[in-house]
Amino acid sequence: MPFFTSKRERRLWLALAIVLAAIYATLGQAPAIVAALGESILNNVGNNLVFVIIVLLVVIPVFFIDKRLARAEIAVGAGILTVYLLAWLRMGSWEERTHLFEYALVAALVHEALLERRDNGRRVPAPALLALVMSLGLGWLDEGVQSLLPNRVFELIDVAFNSIAATMIIGMRWVVARVRTWAERRRSGA
Repeated sequence: MPFFTSKRERRLWLALAIVLAAIYATLGQAPAIVAALGESILNNVGNNLVFVIIVLLVVIPVFFIDKRLARAEIAVGAGILTVYLLAWLRMGSWEERTHLFEYALVAALVHEALLERRDNGRRVPAPALLALVMSLGLGWLDEGVQSLLPNRVFELIDVAFNSIAATMIIGMRWVVARVRTWAERRRSGA
């Protein structure tokens, strides 16, 4: 029996590996990147909106290309995106913002891969909870790696940001799934 249950599951785990490699590869360089770009450029609202649009162009195909969304799902998704964007803009520094993006993406990829695995007949107990635990572990690993780097330190606040991002996205995905179930029942007349 092959390890992956589908090409989509393999693609999701590969995307997660690429995201984690990018996160871990830039750990030592993050302060230098922020310093080189300048905090004022990174905090510019226009630049943030461009970044969010680029993120959406990456995230939407990965998660929704093969799904038919109901109007209610689109409305809930737009509301969630708005809340997420406002949280993003309210965070104090670019480094804090990257935690919100990075670990939301990590958690969403893990969750989606586990759901794909479950939907293809493999046993995956409590996919949302398992995805959260895995994402939190990866966030702790991130900080552990940083403690080994000469110009970085282990910070519990960063673990908290990673945890909040993972919890937010998995919770939001759970809400969207409930709306999807409601919309499908409504469409079928049940």
